[in-house]
Amino acid sequence: MKKVFEGEGTFVEYEEKKVKLENGHELTHRRENPTELWWKLKEAIKGRKVKIVAYELEESED
Repeated sequence: MKKVFEGEGTFVEYEEKKVKLENGHELTHRRENPTELWWKLKEAIKGRKVKIVAYELEESED
């Protein structure tokens, strides 16, 4: 096995908002946007058999 890709950052930006409808019901809109990291990984692994392991980084408070 050899390393094909290494990167760090937010993989997909996720947004969720609640909207009230005219009939009083509430609907949740969800939106996902791939980031640059997602596109780089996609290109690096295209057509390859891979094993992907992801680790969550702890948020640092400045």
